[in-house]
This record gives sequence, structure tokens and C-alpha cells, in this order.
Amino acid sequence: MDHTDWAAKGYSPGLTNEDLAPTTPAQRTWGAFSIFNVWTSDVHSLWGYYLAASLFLLCGSFVNFLLAIGIGSLVIFFLMQLVGLAGVRTGVPYPVLARASFGVWGANFPAIIRAIVACFWYGAQTAAASGAIVALLTRSPDVMAFHKNVHFLGHSGLEVICYVVVWALQLLIIQRGMETVRRFQDAAGPGVWFAMLILAIGLLVKAGGFDIGGIPQDVLLASTKDAGVPGVPGSFASLTAVAAVWITYFAALYLNFCDFTRFAKSEKAVRVGNLWGLPVNLLLFSLVAGVTTIAAYKVYGEVLIHPDQISAKFDSWALAALAALTFCVATLGINVVANFVSAAFDISNTFPKQISFKRGGCIAALIALVLYPFAPWEGSAASFVGAIGSTMGPLFGIIMVDYYLVARGAIRVDDLYREHGPYRYQGGWHAKALVAASIGILFSTLLPNFTHLLPEWWGVYGWFFGVAIGGGTYYGLRMLPEAGTEMVHRA
Repeated sequence: MDHTDWAAKGYSPGLTNEDLAPTTPAQRTWGAFSIFNVWTSDVHSLWGYYLAASLFLLCGSFVNFLLAIGIGSLVIFFLMQLVGLAGVRTGVPYPVLARASFGVWGANFPAIIRAIVACFWYGAQTAAASGAIVALLTRSPDVMAFHKNVHFLGHSGLEVICYVVVWALQLLIIQRGMETVRRFQDAAGPGVWFAMLILAIGLLVKAGGFDIGGIPQDVLLASTKDAGVPGVPGSFASLTAVAAVWITYFAALYLNFCDFTRFAKSEKAVRVGNLWGLPVNLLLFSLVAGVTTIAAYKVYGEVLIHPDQISAKFDSWALAALAALTFCVATLGINVVANFVSAAFDISNTFPKQISFKRGGCIAALIALVLYPFAPWEGSAASFVGAIGSTMGPLFGIIMVDYYLVARGAIRVDDLYREHGPYRYQGGWHAKALVAASIGILFSTLLPNFTHLLPEWWGVYGWFFGVAIGGGTYYGLRMLPEAGTEMVHRA
């Protein structure tokens, strides 16, 4: 769709650019394999492994782990189907879809929140990828000496150098556009399975087989005491928390999965890609993470939940290099897919005429670079995921309630790009959506993370409370009668 088509359709220049416009039939090139690889890229990363291994410790046993992760993965599949189908049916990215519920200008509110979260995750994933390179390089005594003796920006000089190098590599990928993103993820996603299997098989051989008995309870208690998750490992409270954290880990992509499905060939491609990429792939990946954690404990006598820590202990430098580089590439994959793409679209949505997709991505990358000295992602994996994810719960609840319950899927796509169309609401802002989002964020994020007014366990389920409170409040407000006003969604 070019500028002439935009003018003919009455699109407002301040709401449209080439990246935000609805996808054309020629752009819908993503089949089930590409959708599947969105998930291999998203899950098969150092942070994904780190979280899975951390949650494994909280389950107390291998069987409990598979049960909690399996149930969580089915919920993830259902939720991704909801937003994925909205993307393939409308052909618009997340910030444009949000205009239907928040207003043509009000959509900048959820877009900027998602962009900020993407910047935090972008920094966390870049740090994880660079950490794998650091672990490899410090096998050399000279590099280790440099690592220990040179420090700036709150990190070692080696960590800073590796972070900047990995950070810059991602810019090269995103500058080539979404088709390059698809090709990169199709190559990077499956690659980490190779490294994961080498890691697992190598450790199992060293351990002399797999011990389903796992890790002793006293070791689990010591390893999970600061996880921020209620209950002792293996208890019902702990298992439900594990499932909740696993579901919350994908909170960002529940919002912007439509950024990818808008390029899908069909709804069937989304469904098949999601089926293999989510419950099947998630469970297999988690299984390998659990096996590797148990085997690493048996071999090294300590709990190692970072795969780069394990690969750094390999006797073979070549195997250690292969594992480190594969994990690094895989983590770049998730960063580009889950964080760079979203932030680029979200920031572009604020000023479409001035900021393109590529410029939006560069801005997000610069923010992640500024965050690096503060490293807000260091600490408990579960706590970080909960705090970041909970903010997006109300937004997801509102957008999905609006699309499926209020509009019943009848979104007027062209009107999403018209300043004076039915999605203008109150001067371009929808007060009901903003009120619902504010109430939802209050209970999902602000009260549990910055006060002691709510029970300690509340924060673990913050995303769920956000979805229920934000979405429920929005639906209630939309059902209130409005004199002289009809629902704008119905076509």
C-alpha cells in the first residue's frame, strides 16, 4: 500500500507510515514454520533456559516440573491464539490494534509501556548473550586477569566490551527489515537445540546416566530461598507459582504477537505454528533444561542454572566455544523477535511521520544501552519476570476484551488510521480504557511492588490480576449506557 492509497482511503498522515499500514497480500509470506520459529527464537535463549532451570528447582521433582510447565504451556498456547488471530485477521501491528480500545492517540499509552518493557528485556537478553562470550573468553588466564582487574560502568571492562559488541550486532539485523528478521529467526531458532542437546548428552555421559531422583531437598531449599516464590519446592503453592511465572514470562508477546501474525499466510499457519512452537516445543525445551540441571549437579556437585556456566566447565575449548556462540546467536534471535520488533513499532507509532520502524528500533537500542550500567535485570529470575510482566496484564485484558467481547471481532481497520473516525473517542483518547488500565496497573504492579498493602504472594500472580481487573473494569465501563452514543466497533 503506497501513499496514494492512504490518501484515497482517508488515512491521516499522523497515524500512518509504511511500517504501520495494514499488510498487503504480497507481504503475507510467513508460513507455519516461520510462526513456529518465532517461538524457537523466543524460548531458546539463555534467559529462557535460566528461567526454566530456576523454575525446575522450585518444583522439587522432575515429574512436578513437567506437570507445572505443561499446564502453563497450554495456557500460553490459548492466549497466543487469541492475539495471533487478531493480527492475521486485521493485518495491523499491536500499537494500531490498540487504537480500537484506547483511541487513535490514546494507543500511545499502551504502546510506550510495551516499548519500555521491551527496552528492559532487550538489555537483559543482550547481557545474557554477552555473558556467554565472557564465560568463554575467561578460559584464557590473560583475559581472566583483564576481567578481574579492569572495571567501569559498574561492570568489568570485558563485560562492557562484549555487551556493546552484541548490542551492535542486533542493529545490523534490524536495519534490513522484517523479512531479514524472519530469515534470521528461521536459522537461529533451531540452532540452539543442537547446542542444548550437546550440553545435555555430554553431561549425561559424564554423570553415568540420568537420575530421576534429582537434587536433594536441602540443596533445593538453599538454592530457592531468595526466589520470591511462596512455598517450599514441590508444594502446591510452589507449583502453581511456577506455572504462573512461566505464563507471565510471555506477557510481552501476548501484546505484540500480532506484529508477526499480520504477515502470516493464513489462520491455519498461525494455529499450526503455535501448536508446535508452544506446548510441544516449550515442554521439550523445559525437559532438556531439567535433565541438564540434574546432570550438572551430579557431575559438578553444584546447582548451575546458567548454561554458559556449564559450558565454561567443558574440558574441550572447541565444545565450549560452540555452545557459547550458539547460545549467543539464539539469544540475539529472541531479542530481535520479542523486543526489538515490538519497540520499533511502538516508538514509530508515537510519531509515524518522523520515526520509521528502523529509527524506532535504534531508539530502543540506545535506551537499552543507557540501562546497562544499572542492570535492573540482575537478581531473581522469577521476581524480574513478575515485576516486568505484571505491567502488561491490564493492557492485554483491555485489548482482548475490546476485540472479542465488545467489538466481537468486527474492527474497522481503515478507521484505525483516521484521526476523525469512530475511534477518536474523546479527542483521540478513550477515557474508559485509560481508567481501566490505571486501575489494573495499580493492583497488578504498583501496590504489590511498591507497598506492603497486599499479601507477599500477590506479586507472583500480578499479571493475572491485571488481566482480570483491567479487562473486567473496561468491560463494565463499556456496558454502561451512554446517551446519544452507540458502540463504534460494530461494522
